[in-house]
Amino acid sequence: MPENQKKLHNALAERIKRQGPISVAEYMSLAAEAYYKNKDPFGAAGDFTTAPEISQMFGEMIGAWLVDVWLQMGRPENVKLVELGPGRGTLAADIMRTISAWPDFRSVVSLHLVETSPRLRDVQAVALKGIRAGWYDSFSEVPEGLCFVVANEFFDALPVHQFKKTAGGWQERCVGYDAEKNAFLFTTTPLDFDITGMMPEEFMEAPAGSIFEISPASLGIIDEISQRLKRCGGAALILDYGHALPGLGDTLQAVSQHRYADVLEAPGERDITAHVDFGTLATVAGQSAAVAGPVTQGQFLIAVGIEARAEKLGENATDKQRRDIMSALCRLVAPQAMGRLFKVMALTPKAATIEPAGFEPAGVEAHHDEISDD
Repeated sequence: MPENQKKLHNALAERIKRQGPISVAEYMSLAAEAYYKNKDPFGAAGDFTTAPEISQMFGEMIGAWLVDVWLQMGRPENVKLVELGPGRGTLAADIMRTISAWPDFRSVVSLHLVETSPRLRDVQAVALKGIRAGWYDSFSEVPEGLCFVVANEFFDALPVHQFKKTAGGWQERCVGYDAEKNAFLFTTTPLDFDITGMMPEEFMEAPAGSIFEISPASLGIIDEISQRLKRCGGAALILDYGHALPGLGDTLQAVSQHRYADVLEAPGERDITAHVDFGTLATVAGQSAAVAGPVTQGQFLIAVGIEARAEKLGENATDKQRRDIMSALCRLVAPQAMGRLFKVMALTPKAATIEPAGFEPAGVEAHHDEISDD
């Protein structure tokens, strides 16, 4: 067991022994803090690969989307481009390169990155060499003003609370500790508050064993973004894996070296995430902003022109390069890959007359009663 992981394991065990089981949200938060502090988890050598690492086309489509929104807004000046959780800086670099084809837009854009990991900030600075950027620990620290917010696989890493239906009613699902086995385990604790109103009314009578998830951290951030758009103008584009409507089910998962792993083993050494509840995010954001979507990532990328871009890239490519381009395209848009499970949602000010590209009415497969495992 690596020293950093051993330290966190022992600290969590002692905390649980002293205070009792901790919430799933607290467990996720502590594990994530250690994980991103000590590791570069992205790419083939890491634990998982995100869309920007698969192909430059992903960032190019987002860059073109931002240009289109900017034009619809009447070419405003002083645009803050904000990326939440910028990973290795690949997406930001691809966006900035793409928008450089529109000098009028590029000249009014400043880059702002919300990243808490010093290690990843260094990696991002290398990827963005020659591009001036500011780094912040939270979105609230980004200076006021019109902003375009991009969040790709950001919300999935935010902590969730889980509630489990037992014979005695709903209880909070928590993480406990078995001293004999020196291992963590799931347990439940009685609620000291009324859960009514936190979930759809029909879920209250769900059968025993059902699990419901909610992410107050996610709801707080989406509300903060929508309030900023209301005050200052701009737009937000959120891309992540999840479900279009609230559902029941345990979506907590851990990934290590591109394979699923036990969530409770090796905290701080594995990426722990949960599916994003886009339906609830949309409900909260809709109080202050206009919401488009969610639609599937495949639908969005195809609608904004990724297939034409793939054909263009393949014109002067070698046979192997063309195969790689088409393979990347399939990974991004195919239903059996990232195309269906990943969703896209956009926010714009209610007062603006903006029709964000990629969200034409087409429907999206939504799971309401039970969350899909794919």
